[in-house]
Parts: sequence; structure tokens; C-alpha cells
Amino acid sequence: MNVEKGYVDIPIDPALDLREEITRLKRERNAVIMAHYYQREEIQQVADHIGDSLALAQLAAKTDAQVIVLCGVHFMGETAKILCPEKTVIVPDINAGCSLADSCPADKFREFVQARPDHTVVSYVNTSAAVKALTDVVVTSSNARQIVESLPADKPIIFGPDRNLGNYISATTGRQMTIWDGACHVHEQFSVEKLLQLHKQYPQAHILVHPECPKPIRLMANMVGSTQALLNYAVTAQADTFIVCTESGILFQMQQKCPGKTFIPAPPEDGTCACNECNFMKLITMGKLYNSLRYMAPEITVDPEIARQAVKPIERMLEISRQLGIIK
Repeated sequence: MNVEKGYVDIPIDPALDLREEITRLKRERNAVIMAHYYQREEIQQVADHIGDSLALAQLAAKTDAQVIVLCGVHFMGETAKILCPEKTVIVPDINAGCSLADSCPADKFREFVQARPDHTVVSYVNTSAAVKALTDVVVTSSNARQIVESLPADKPIIFGPDRNLGNYISATTGRQMTIWDGACHVHEQFSVEKLLQLHKQYPQAHILVHPECPKPIRLMANMVGSTQALLNYAVTAQADTFIVCTESGILFQMQQKCPGKTFIPAPPEDGTCACNECNFMKLITMGKLYNSLRYMAPEITVDPEIARQAVKPIERMLEISRQLGIIK
């Protein structure tokens, strides 16, 4: 199958009911569709499982399906393939990359790690398989604080690649870490000035902030947490209005779970949009999802030796998370 463009570029009959066809193909292929919270609403609606990076990794490790269609970015597909080497893993558009993962090239990170041989290497899940292969334990924004706290206090730590998450974890745990200088373009774009203006319009609103945001944005928050933690807070908080500082795709699930509450996306600094979207996440469409199931492409592959090394820190993350009661 020709996927030179990064996805199956074959015309689709406009009369097709894509949702119905995707459901049919999923059943025929013994496939499961996993979608990140930042996906388009229609992708979330057709998915079997929706979650953040930790939840999707956990589901990939447990699924009985023979085919995993990962509606997210490339590193998520790699993580699923590393955990399930015997399964077919598909990402409907391989162009769905990650600016944060791209900010940490494996060759440069290897040099960074080799210069500090006595350090424990903690890498955020938003990294390539090759970077994970250089890592001692992977973390997500859901479990980074607890995992860092569980490491021996006398052991120096390298944390990569997100400087904002790293600085946040350092501040909340008191652990001094050597932090790689990377960042997510979506979370870097929030404007303190515009957030202040928006809060003036909605003074009773609670501000929800992802820890990948810079410190000035985090300091304005009522709640700082992973995508899943922000969703949980929105469900349980007494407030009825929320300003959300993370990728706007999560607002769909927030509204689904809290139909009586109001959710306002925080705008980016450039002012061209009222919300902040990840262009990579939004590359996946219903048409690409349908074609990926129809033609079983594009398929994610990981070099076997890299996968052998990369699975160790992912499994260690899942093991520590179970020990700490973060997951079951």
C-alpha cells in the first residue's frame, strides 16, 4: 500500500457512512481504536477507548485485539508497538508527530546522558522510541511527581525533554534535576496577558493548567495536572465555569461529562484563534481512520533492538505506577 504522503490517500465514496464503516471494519479486523483526548470530536466519538498517555499505554499493554489503531501522535503508536510487538499497530497519519519529541533528538540526548553516567534518566513519554531506549524510567504527566519521589534521594536525575514539566516536578518534589531544554509548542503558546483578560471576564472561573505550560501560567492555576487530572477536577469541583490551559480537544470530554458546566479554552498568544490546538493531533480525520482500517496502513514499526531497550523503562513505569496505586 502506497503511503508516501504519510497516510492512505485513496478517494472515499462520499455516500459512505464513515462511522458505520469504521465500526464494521473494526469488527472484521479484530481491531481496537484508541484515541487521545486531544483528537477531533468525531474521532473521540468512534473510539473504543479515550485517554491520556498513561491510560493509552496501560490499555495497549492489556488489549486482546489483534490490531491497535492509535489515534494520536507517532510516539504513542511506537509505545503501543513496543508494548505489543506481536500486534499490528496503525496510526492513521504518520505525519502526526510531536514538537516536544522532536525537540529531543536521540543522538543529542545520548551525548547528554553519557556526559552524566551517574544519573538516573527519567524521560517523559512524549519521546521517540530511540530516546526511551536511553532511559531508566518513563513517566507521564499523570505519574511524574510520584515516580520521581520514589527514586532514591541521593541519586542525581536527568529529566527530559520538557523543561516546563521538569521544573514543575522539581518544584513540587524538591528534587534537583538536570533538565533537557525541550518544550511543547502548544503549551508554550499560552499568554499570561490574555489569560488575565479572560479571567477578568469570568472572575469566578477556575483555571485549569497542564504542567507542560510555563511557570507564569501555572502560577495562575486553581489546578495543575495531567489531562486526566484536569478532567477529574472539572467533574468534582463545585465551580461551574473553567478556563482550560491545554490543548482544546479535552473540552469535548469535559462537556460530555459535565453538561451543566462551562468550559472556555485559553487562547494562544498569537491571537489568531480563540483556542489552542495541536496541528499534529488534528491531522487524523475520519477519512484517514477509515482508510487505515480498510487498507491496514500505515503500520508502525520499531527496530527490534531499540524496542528491546525501550520496553524496559515503560514496563518500569507501569510497575511503579501499580505499586504506588496510580493504576491497577
